[in-house]
Amino acid sequence: MAYCVYILHCADGSYYAGSTSDLEMRLAQHEQGSFGGYTASRRPVHLVFCQEFAEAEEAVAAERRIKGWSRSKKSALIAGDFDLLHELAKCRNETSHGKQNE
Repeated sequence: MAYCVYILHCADGSYYAGSTSDLEMRLAQHEQGSFGGYTASRRPVHLVFCQEFAEAEEAVAAERRIKGWSRSKKSALIAGDFDLLHELAKCRNETSHGKQNE
């Protein structure tokens, strides 16, 4: 059985990330509003990204990672722009960059 992480583009322009073992059924639930939650009031929704994994835990971990990303990073992933995705993933926190000794 394959598991996947997916990203939906919602009618309000936002993105929603989820994971499932039955993408067709889950998309139908989102479209009908029967899934409830975030997408129920943001229909219609459109699938813009899907990646398959062998294990459910991998798909759930990817979902959690993506949910924590900025809109820019999600857009880069959807576009397949891995150079931009890598650039956006770089730490912008001054303390993590390693301040030079004064």
